[in-house]
Amino acid sequence: MDTVVVRWTANRQFVGWDSEGHTVVMDATPASSGEGAGMRPLQVFLCGLAGCTGMDVVSILEKKRQDVRGVEIVVEGTQREDEYPKIYVDVHLHYRVTGYAVSPAAVERAIELSEHKYCSVGGMLGPQVTVRTSFEVVEAAPPGTPSIDRRGQRA
Repeated sequence: MDTVVVRWTANRQFVGWDSEGHTVVMDATPASSGEGAGMRPLQVFLCGLAGCTGMDVVSILEKKRQDVRGVEIVVEGTQREDEYPKIYVDVHLHYRVTGYAVSPAAVERAIELSEHKYCSVGGMLGPQVTVRTSFEVVEAAPPGTPSIDRRGQRA
């Protein structure tokens, strides 16, 4: 069983932590009596969704022996406006996978497996939520090639 504790600190700000002491700050915007000092709870949910599916995708690609060097997921959520609760009705996840000779078919399959089988956060979304995915594969330098940073220096 997972347990977290969330405590109100001031105005509309809450801090949550897990049993290992990891924390997350949640706050409302200044227009909603907050200070904007942290993510809004629904943004935390989007981060949770991206983290969950990201862990799945990396694990699956490693099992497929893909040379993955980085994964970035941009998540956009659109809330319904006509009634409460203002749930997300459309969520789009765009995966940017960086690696050497990574198979686009392997990435596509890893995303599909995460979406339909493994991601617990995504599995909690009801049928009223449309989840769309897209991805791109960015080619990295071959193994053993020195990497160059933005200033042209060897990293």
